[in-house]
Amino acid sequence: MLDTEHMMHSYTTRLAKCLLGGCLCAVLATLGYAAPARAEEQNVLRATLSNGLRVIIVRNTLAPVVATSVNYLVGSDQAAAGFPGMAHAQEHMMFRGNPGLSTEQLANISAVMGGNFNANTRESLTQYLFTVPAEDLDVALHIEATRMQGVLDSRRGWDQERGAIEQEVAQDLSNPGYVLYSKLRSIMFAGTPYAHDALGTRASFDQTTASMLKSFHDAWYAPNNAILIIVGDVELEPTLRSVRALFGPIKSKPLPRKPTWQLKPVQPQSFSVDTDQPLGTQLIAMRVPGLDSPDFPALEVLADVLSNHRSELYGLVPQGKAVDADFSLDPLPRAGLAYASVSFTGANDPDTLDHDVRAILRSVASNGVPPELVEAAKLHERSEAEFQKNSISELAAVWADAVALYGLSSPDEDLARIEKVTVADVDRVAREYLDLDHAVTAVMLPRGSGKPVNFSGGFGGPESIVLGEARPTPLPAWAKAALARLAVPETTTHPVVTTLANGLTLIVQPEDVSDTVTVSGHIRNRPELQAPPDRQGISQLLELMLPYGTEQLDRVAFEQALDAIGAREQAGVEFSIQVLGGNFERGVELLAANELHPALPASALEILRNQVSQMVAARDASPGHLTQHALRAALFPKDDPSLIEATPQTVGSLTLDDVRSYFHDTFRPDLATIVVIGKITPQQARSTIERYFGGWSASGPTPNVDLPAVPPNPAAVVAVPDDSRVQDQVALAQTLGLTRGNPDYYAVALGSAVLGGGFYSTRLSIDLRKNSGLVYSVASQLQVGRTRGVYLVSYACDPQNVGKAQQIVVRDLKAMQASPVGEEELRRVKALLLRQMPLAEASIDDIARGFIRRRDLDLPLDEPTIAARRYIALDPRAVQTALRKWLRPDDLVRVTQGPTPK
Repeated sequence: MLDTEHMMHSYTTRLAKCLLGGCLCAVLATLGYAAPARAEEQNVLRATLSNGLRVIIVRNTLAPVVATSVNYLVGSDQAAAGFPGMAHAQEHMMFRGNPGLSTEQLANISAVMGGNFNANTRESLTQYLFTVPAEDLDVALHIEATRMQGVLDSRRGWDQERGAIEQEVAQDLSNPGYVLYSKLRSIMFAGTPYAHDALGTRASFDQTTASMLKSFHDAWYAPNNAILIIVGDVELEPTLRSVRALFGPIKSKPLPRKPTWQLKPVQPQSFSVDTDQPLGTQLIAMRVPGLDSPDFPALEVLADVLSNHRSELYGLVPQGKAVDADFSLDPLPRAGLAYASVSFTGANDPDTLDHDVRAILRSVASNGVPPELVEAAKLHERSEAEFQKNSISELAAVWADAVALYGLSSPDEDLARIEKVTVADVDRVAREYLDLDHAVTAVMLPRGSGKPVNFSGGFGGPESIVLGEARPTPLPAWAKAALARLAVPETTTHPVVTTLANGLTLIVQPEDVSDTVTVSGHIRNRPELQAPPDRQGISQLLELMLPYGTEQLDRVAFEQALDAIGAREQAGVEFSIQVLGGNFERGVELLAANELHPALPASALEILRNQVSQMVAARDASPGHLTQHALRAALFPKDDPSLIEATPQTVGSLTLDDVRSYFHDTFRPDLATIVVIGKITPQQARSTIERYFGGWSASGPTPNVDLPAVPPNPAAVVAVPDDSRVQDQVALAQTLGLTRGNPDYYAVALGSAVLGGGFYSTRLSIDLRKNSGLVYSVASQLQVGRTRGVYLVSYACDPQNVGKAQQIVVRDLKAMQASPVGEEELRRVKALLLRQMPLAEASIDDIARGFIRRRDLDLPLDEPTIAARRYIALDPRAVQTALRKWLRPDDLVRVTQGPTPK
């Protein structure tokens, strides 16, 4: 939680498109008055309260869910010199209590509402986010109004939170991508606030005081420096009345003057960092104008053009010179970064890649861009504007960024600007800003790991650690009544299920929040069981060959066909396409051609086989892979199929006949499920799916795709060295005889949620983060399938705290086995799980994933309703009994990745 936005983002078709929301803008309103809206604007209401708070309310009825975003127009740019993380630290402290709302009350209320709350800090913006059931909107607004009025910023609270935020710093400094990005910014924006991101440093946090944070809040957190966005299943006018009642009395403030500064010329240079990933990455970065520039829309289109899979930049991939290629924008308010990025294997020479990429960019700057790719980019932007209506929380983020970050009136304004961009505009910004004479080259070079080291004798030494308690907390009156309910949520999904003659399962869910249709498919498979041991790696090779077109259309022609309808498409054992409603038939036709009749060209095989062999060799030395393998090896028997892996030799021996045979045996309709969601009827969906997938056939017996059951594992401690990390990533795990169909699943799941299902309000978070500051975050998870299960606790911490944190985990587990959880604590966690159910239906992608997951586990599609009834019926004794039966705290396997634990 509290996931700050300081990490390197890939902005081109992701962030830029993320700002092209699908909701329609309304006319500006002032002093709480909304003028009559045009017909297409009737789902949006705007107002400016008398205290200066700007409010935008967007109606979207996908699910009975609402997302709120409070955007304060202050960030790291306004931090005092020497304290780059001031805004980030204050963001954290907003969760440490406010006058009238204690830390415990806020944690418990947020958890009961579904636990989906977050915050992030950027250069000019700090955001506080909730996604809650619609009936809890008033509670979320009460929280935000209370926090706007004041913050505790107590010395004791900051002393506790400092440890957690410093763990966040260590976590990011353990990410080579973040290290590279930080160094890149320090070069590109030297001498300005942009030279650092919003994260902050341990040294500056050690010097930061609670009173400094309080002063920062008092200066900048004001209604006249904020924008409130509300998106979801709401009535517009009644919601505005609630906002006015809660936020209207808050007084405005005189705001400090924001600092000014000047950019310095960029000096070209190059640098490299080591990475623990199996692939290398090379960036060629240029400084470009920011969000406030009239050239920015043309830069967005240029980035889309250069990222297109028909571009010369991506052409490096099918030539075997790169594994992937992209062009990204990282926009900031006053300036930004544009960079070409390519991924490569050990067989590729970074210097040669640098030469090739620079030649491509010089050609674009000199000769311009293909006009057809400009039109394709604009069509994709129009499609994205509709696709973003398919997620309530994403739509809220789109609106918040467009208004609070971009300074626009609505996301549609950005789309309107892009529609006006001409080929000449794109050619002009390419000439001006693809300035390779002032570019910086940054390279991440793969570095292998030492071998895992097995330890004996348990973990750590004796510690005297006082555990926190999950005590009942009296709630404010405005929260108590609203959160007292414990009821089965009503679902808004009513899928129509059909089994076609060839065994394919079709699930259709009509939705009308956008003019789009999403097709999502899944094929049950298990490469470890379906591929012979001497042919491992064949599944990876097949997945990489599928984008190379169909039997009728080569790779470029197939990409052109997708561009012509503005579609997103993917083939494989997970396959999908998203299209505008009018293009549904053509989209399904293209998806079926790629999924059922792929080209699988021999020329691609030669290139990809070499690349996969090199990736496998590099993977075998990468700490991340060694950690995962060490965890499986410690948990499962030596002959377990999950331990079978590809080698460079097995990949190198693969032939085109091998690939085609594996494709024929694995891609079967009787193991496939297709979900269609969107603006379509079940009859239309079935007719089209039958037309293009009805001829899909399977031969031979249905293959086994279930892993065998596993015995209980013994305790083990393994450390995987990783020199790129300053912090250890820790996994504590044990095997379970529990399967998803076992009736005990719900009691164990409820117990796991008591331990780690919510931020701050569950036991592990209270003990490891809130009270001790040992970790930034901790998760307790059940990974249970049809035949086996694993219980997993994961966290990251400094090497000297690995053993301390594990002791706390074990003690908490044993405490729950020794005595029943309290009634109030269990009720709170039940409410958390029940309210998460509608949140899981607040995006079309989540709905599709839920249907596919339940189908894959042989569960009924209405299983969430069944689960809700089970959770409500469970009592503390039942949870205790299940945890005693299934969990073995003394048999936990511990695997760490990073410095050797002390």
